[in-house]
Amino acid sequence: MPDILWNPNAWGALLTLTALEVVLGIDNLVFISILTSRLSAAQAKRARAVGLSLAFLFRIALLASLTWIMGLTAPIFTALGNEISWRDIILIAGGLFLIAKATWEIHNEVEGEHEVSGGKAKAAMTAVVAQLVVIDLVFSIDSIVTAIGLADDLEVMIAAVCIAMVIMYIAANPVGDFINRHPTTKMLALAFLVLIGLALLADGFDFHIPRAYIYVSMAFAGAVEFFNVMARRNRQRSGRRR
Repeated sequence: MPDILWNPNAWGALLTLTALEVVLGIDNLVFISILTSRLSAAQAKRARAVGLSLAFLFRIALLASLTWIMGLTAPIFTALGNEISWRDIILIAGGLFLIAKATWEIHNEVEGEHEVSGGKAKAAMTAVVAQLVVIDLVFSIDSIVTAIGLADDLEVMIAAVCIAMVIMYIAANPVGDFINRHPTTKMLALAFLVLIGLALLADGFDFHIPRAYIYVSMAFAGAVEFFNVMARRNRQRSGRRR
């Protein structure tokens, strides 16, 4: 451990990996925010905490079992000329789940089905946590396999995951509240989830879509939506003054 502290390569790997974990965590954060948007404020806050805690525990557990993780990348059969591993199967299933969930939520938004009744609140909370477990596992495996390729020391990987999860925990409630306050932002986030699901599906079939393309598109669309929100707010203020 002392050798790592004085190793510039280890610090470089830590900074790079932390930034990458935060970027990869955006996918998880958007999904958590969308999934908890139909819950009450107290339940949503609790569900976000549960979701991020699960993501953290999954990542640490997977880091502690690196041999098993690397075994997931070994081919188990061939389909359509592609070697399919357990990791590919998990990514394909996760991608299909994200696409289906985002499509369902878009349908509910269009149809105007927003509220969760009091009698269904407990069941809704249980369903949210169950879905968080599924998607946290998918994103965690993708994240840890990426981490293994960038760092050699387990301590560096764990430190990067811890720092990234603290950042995501701080950002979770503000992001979730912002999405809840602005319906058009929620629809945009759902469209992002479909895009992320397609990327996971493509990865499962060894067709890699550079994440930079996706995140730049998300950043650009997010910036446009931010200006739309500001413009609507200014128009509302002008209307009240009149």
